[in-house]
Parts: sequence; structure tokens; C-alpha cells
Amino acid sequence: MKIKGLLCAGVCLIMLTAGAAKAQRAGKLPQLLLRLDDIGMNHSVNVAMQQVAKTGMPFSASVQFATPWYQEAVEILKKNPQVSVGVHLTLTSEWKNYRWGPITGRTVVPSLVDSVGYFMQSTGDFAKSGYKMKEVEVELSAQIERALKSELKITYIDPHMGVALSTPAMRTMTERLARKYKLAISTLSEVTYYKETYLEMWGEPVATKKSAFLKYVASGLSATRPNLVVIHVAQVGPEMDALFDMNASEMNTKEGKPLTSLHRQTELNMLLSPEFKAMVGKRFQLINYDQLLAGQDLSILKPSNNR
Repeated sequence: MKIKGLLCAGVCLIMLTAGAAKAQRAGKLPQLLLRLDDIGMNHSVNVAMQQVAKTGMPFSASVQFATPWYQEAVEILKKNPQVSVGVHLTLTSEWKNYRWGPITGRTVVPSLVDSVGYFMQSTGDFAKSGYKMKEVEVELSAQIERALKSELKITYIDPHMGVALSTPAMRTMTERLARKYKLAISTLSEVTYYKETYLEMWGEPVATKKSAFLKYVASGLSATRPNLVVIHVAQVGPEMDALFDMNASEMNTKEGKPLTSLHRQTELNMLLSPEFKAMVGKRFQLINYDQLLAGQDLSILKPSNNR
């Protein structure tokens, strides 16, 4: 009886697995795109991304090629071909005492930097800075070219903090860069090019972040459109704990204690949770941008009206 029970359990498991795979092939499961942002920002973010990569799940990683730790991110990503790579176009530097600036140099793009040569610390400061569009294009082109020279396969671009799609002129310039380098543009909120739905977990309170995410992927996904969820991961530790966000007050307590570390560790935990793992292949099909874009002509680039 014990042997028969084991055989039955094995057969049932095979049937469930086969059923989930069949459903995926038939396109019956909603498609879920996970995009991990700010990769390369620091070591804590990179090793958290590496933890997710070790699961073998397909996802997309948006790398900040203007930040100090991007080379470590490149090393990790070269070992994980199941991860689609994008360039997280960076024009702001939002942390107190941890800054970065243009890779072209402050003298080449002087309208993009503050008095000490770093990018502006908020989207508002950038908007009021008197930036020159030509300098923006020069800098973002350099970031894309650095990414292409890394020998990673680069699939898409997307804007850090939304800046590179924040005005009609910026959007036109970013679309021009996408066409020039034959790259896609990943969705930003209401700006979508491949009909993705959009959810960002960043602003969800720590206490409800995991439950909100699990509820959404269990029952809130569109069955007819790819579903993009933007995630920010990091490991708690001295490096992350010290980061005070100069752009978003909700990322710090009223007393001035940074909360970013806790937010990002929580988002990492929810991706690695048994509850999420149990839904993969049953409630949704995980895909990356390479899979989404397979066979598409990237030269045809226009915003979708399906939001």
C-alpha cells in the first residue's frame, strides 16, 4: 500500500507538472515579467540580484552603467543567461553622501551636474536645472555604449526615476536612442510600448509589501497582456542601512532613519518565498524581455494606447 501510495503521488506530481507546462504552451497562464531595477548601484543590490538568479527563474535586470558597482553586476549576469539585461538610463543620484555622475565627465555635459560634478539628487532638481537635451543624449548614448561593450546581450532601455521619459522631448530622444541601438523600451507607468500592465512595489509599505505582491500575482494579473512588476532588491547590511534617500521622504522615518534597506530586503524575501515559488507555472508563466520580444521588429517603436 505504501509503494502504491508513493507511485500515485509520483504520478499525480507528473500530471500536475505536465498540466502546468501544457497550459503555458497553450498561453492560458498570464505572463509575468519581473524587472529588478538599480542593479549595479552597490554590492548589496548585486548580491541580492544574484540570489534571485540562483533560483533559475527568468527575469529582467535593469543595470545602472553609470554607478560604481556595475562591473560586478556584469560578472554576475554573464553567468546567468536566463536574465534579460537592460540599461537603466541614469540622470539622477538620489542618495545622501553616496553619489555618481556622468560617465562622459562633468566638462562634457556641464548642464547635467551640480556644483561638485554629480547628477542632481531629485527629479525636481533635474527638471529645474536647465539641462541641455544635446548633453542628455550624449550622456545616455555613452551609458548604452558602455553596456554594449560589456559583452552582455542588451535587450532594452528604461529610465531611472522616470527621467528619460518625463517630457515629450525626453521621450522622443529616448525613442531615437532605442531605434539607433536596436533596443526595446521597458514600460514606465503610463508609457508602454509592448502593452505591458505595470505595477511597482517600491512605494508599498514594508508591513504589507509581501501580501500585496502575492495577492496581485495570484489573482490580479491580466490574462491578455504581459504583466510587468518592478522590483527593488538588496540585502540588509551596513552599506544599505546608511543610505538616506534625498528624493523620497517615505523612504526615511520622521526621525531621519533610512528605511530603504528594509524595503529592499522585503522585496527580495518575497521573490524567494515558498509562497511565490509555489505559484510559478500554476498561477502565471514567468518570462523575461527576451522571451516577450522574440520575433518582434524593434525598429517599430511607438507607445501603446492600451493602458
